[in-house]
Amino acid sequence: MKTAEIAQRYLDYFEKNDHTIVPSASLVTDDPSLLFTVAGMVPFIPYLTGVVPAPYPRAADVQKCIRTNDIEEVGHTARHGTFFQMLGNWSFGDYFKEGAISYAWELLTSSESEGGLGFAERDLWVTVYQDDDEAAELWQKIAGLPVERIQRLGREDNYWSTGQPGPAGPCSEIYFDRGPAYGREGGPAVDDNRFTEIWNLVFMQYAITNVRSKIDFDIIGDLPAKNIDTGMGLERVAFIKQGVDNMYETDQVRPVLDRAVELSGRRYGADHEDDVRFRVIADHVRSSLMLLSDGVTPANDGRGYILRRLMRRSVRAMRLLGVDAPTFPELFAASRDAMKDAYPVVETDWQRISQYAVAEEETFLRTLAAGSTILDLAVEDTKKTGGSTLSGPEAFLLHDTYGFPIDLTLEIAEEAGLSVDRAAFDSLMLEQRNRAKADAKSRKRAFADQSVYRDFRAHGETVFTGYTDLETESRVLGVLVDGVSVDRARTGQVAEVILAETALYAESGGQVADKGVIVGPGYEADVLDVQKPVPGLISHTVQITTGEVAVGEPATTVVDAANRRAARQAHSATHLVHAALRDTLGKSATQAGSLNRAGYLRFDFSWGQSLSPQTRSEIEEIANNAVRDNLEVTTRVLPLDQARELGAVALFGEKYGDTVRMVDIGGPWSRELCAGTHVSTSAEVGLINLVGESSVGAANRRVEALVGLDAFRDLAAERAIVSQLTSSLKTPRDQLPARIAELTASLKAAEKRIAQFEARALADRVPQLANTATTAGRVRVVAQSIGAASSADDVRSLALQIRDRMGEGPAVVALGATLGERATVVVATNDGARAAGAKAGALAKVAAAALGGGGGGRDDVAQGGGTDAGALGAALDAVAAELAAQGE
Repeated sequence: MKTAEIAQRYLDYFEKNDHTIVPSASLVTDDPSLLFTVAGMVPFIPYLTGVVPAPYPRAADVQKCIRTNDIEEVGHTARHGTFFQMLGNWSFGDYFKEGAISYAWELLTSSESEGGLGFAERDLWVTVYQDDDEAAELWQKIAGLPVERIQRLGREDNYWSTGQPGPAGPCSEIYFDRGPAYGREGGPAVDDNRFTEIWNLVFMQYAITNVRSKIDFDIIGDLPAKNIDTGMGLERVAFIKQGVDNMYETDQVRPVLDRAVELSGRRYGADHEDDVRFRVIADHVRSSLMLLSDGVTPANDGRGYILRRLMRRSVRAMRLLGVDAPTFPELFAASRDAMKDAYPVVETDWQRISQYAVAEEETFLRTLAAGSTILDLAVEDTKKTGGSTLSGPEAFLLHDTYGFPIDLTLEIAEEAGLSVDRAAFDSLMLEQRNRAKADAKSRKRAFADQSVYRDFRAHGETVFTGYTDLETESRVLGVLVDGVSVDRARTGQVAEVILAETALYAESGGQVADKGVIVGPGYEADVLDVQKPVPGLISHTVQITTGEVAVGEPATTVVDAANRRAARQAHSATHLVHAALRDTLGKSATQAGSLNRAGYLRFDFSWGQSLSPQTRSEIEEIANNAVRDNLEVTTRVLPLDQARELGAVALFGEKYGDTVRMVDIGGPWSRELCAGTHVSTSAEVGLINLVGESSVGAANRRVEALVGLDAFRDLAAERAIVSQLTSSLKTPRDQLPARIAELTASLKAAEKRIAQFEARALADRVPQLANTATTAGRVRVVAQSIGAASSADDVRSLALQIRDRMGEGPAVVALGATLGERATVVVATNDGARAAGAKAGALAKVAAAALGGGGGGRDDVAQGGGTDAGALGAALDAVAAELAAQGE
């Protein structure tokens, strides 16, 4: 049974049983405590916690998920995957334990001809929470399971909570017995490899508080409404129904594995380590494809870092399989073909997805080449000093700064006959993980804080009137100070104010929040920020300037009209620039993010190379021509499917409801889904001035522009500069470029002549400095300060000239100089000195330590430096002392 068929049977069954079928939410979640949708219940959290009223009493879905906390297990077990699909059915105060158990058992055990999944009853086991007698009795009553196939487990295994105060409850898990070939008898309590969990039924019925750990908390009573939250792993059911050993061999994953086998020339099933690598590649390529399809792009932090890590682990695995050439074009195409029936977007958006994938692989292959060079030097230095272990900090630097995998470092070091100080490396990695955990914990607290909005959201959605009005009368539904609901806030306090209606725009879709005030009887408050902390609710962060704001009081929101006008100009200009980019570069130049505020816009788009000045000018001209043409700007609210049929452009990764707002500028020329505020005609934008274009990652570019009066002011400033130049240089404006080029050439020639004079002056000092040589240990040494120097290269050149003048006997030259506020020391050794044990790199480190800095280099020439220029004499003395000690 194909994976897609299993999913469809699930949805068909629950639709027949009066469940609303909900499409999968994006892998990118709004939950501030999470980077991704890590479980099927994440999109339903607002309903399960009661913060937002559920729009339906019961629902079912197939939810895309990404989870990387067990990434090291991928490829080693049958069931661990970073991307997975969770089949879920949900009840919000409707049916409870009996209904959930009945539905699960019927679907699992009904024959395939009846639309079920056809599991044999004898192969199914269940676990229940140790004190949940009700669930155990229902399993006997509904399924007829014998007591020995109903196992009771503790809170660690069979109790669900968010890890925060709020809803919780016991759960019951359904397991499939894979047979004696996979492990011991005795049920899931004994062996969870043989007995594979396929479905978890959560009975959300209690409220908990004082959460001290996953298993240590206080139950304070029943929830007002009991909910059902279930999740059945689609990949787990698929590998069982398809008769294969693991999820990597199912129909949606195996094609990537097979293509990796073909590219590597190795056989799957012949070697355990190779098999793990093949499975890692199959999993990670599919996960990366799905993340890219939901708008995530490779980056060095956040979601983009997780994607980059998955992609780079895939490249690394292919390299360990002996493939150094690019493979993503073929691997990603294989995953696309396997997934396109379930997720058509991977095919319709293939050009953009493949562009990012290919660019990231090319970038990482260059990184590997650079990292290999750095590692080779580190190996060489370690061997030269007689060491046998590569330091942990060097391995960590390669991993953290260059993205060079530790496994690759270990492999190359081993080939060179060296080990790696893994304990030091692991210690540094632990420090980094602890920092990441602290950051995640701070994000997790944000989720806990959302519960404070439940009562306010229960009044319904906040009505936004700002599309048509700049002032709106309302009433205060709630006041929060420091995250706590209070009845009032007083003069000087910063508070959150919740209103029934507002004319103030909450930050979203790239448009920053409105500025303005909230006024009422005897009070006034400056608006600092406007956000949507939970879906459908708008919160105003304000500072009370006069009086006090109290719950129940009238309130009028007043928008700063000038700021709103400029923000509308910038947002509409963003749409014009987007349309101009697509006109110029083609439809593959898709939006990857934007920011617009009064007078300014920033627009990110997928493109693999910088824009030429001519292309920038063309984009700017097209956008300004649209302004000149005074195109009508219209908005429509319509079903999402209809908007897409009309060609509306959507932002990748953005989440849209069934009904959307579509903004047209000039009809279909610019047609986008957008909830922002806009001008009524394009002429109101005024002027668009592109002021910057840059890279923001592989295959991602950014343009920046000033809009309206800000654009005019910038051009006026440039005009003033040009006028000043024409006056100072006594040159007509059209001849300025040639005149400046002439002056630049003259300046370079003068600088070259000055450098020649300085080099000659330094060379003249060679005999004098060479004559200062003294004996230290077994070598002759020149250790002198030459005062201020224009560059370190000059000091290096002088040191080498002195070394050559000193003849063939063991000689060391250490020259100190000041470069601005810093001090530098260059050390040069000849063959005789090195034979006597004098290494330039080690001596440079000695000097740098005295200067409060660092240094090193090759054995023949090296450099060190620091900020303590006053210690230059001491640094040179330290070099001489070190040489003397070596001669003892």
